[in-house]
Amino acid sequence: MIKFNFKQLLSDKEFKEKKHISLKEVAEITDISRTTLSKISNSKGDYITSSNIIEKLCLYFDCTPNDLMTIVPDNSEK
Repeated sequence: MIKFNFKQLLSDKEFKEKKHISLKEVAEITDISRTTLSKISNSKGDYITSSNIIEKLCLYFDCTPNDLMTIVPDNSEK
C-alpha cells in the first residue's frame, strides 16, 4: 500500500515559511481540488491518485515522489 506523507510535508513547509498553510491555499496554487487534497491528507493507504496530481504536489513541495509517498507492506499480502 502507498502512504502519502502530505501532512508531514505540509507541516515542514509551514515551519519553513513560518505561517499556517490551509488546504484551500494549496488547492489554489496547485489547481488540485480541496476534496482531493483532503483525501490524500487523510488517506490510510487506500487512496489512488494520478501521476498528474503527484507531479503537482512534488512541484509545490519541491520534493520527489519518494518524499511524497512511502510504500508500506500490506500484511494481508503475505
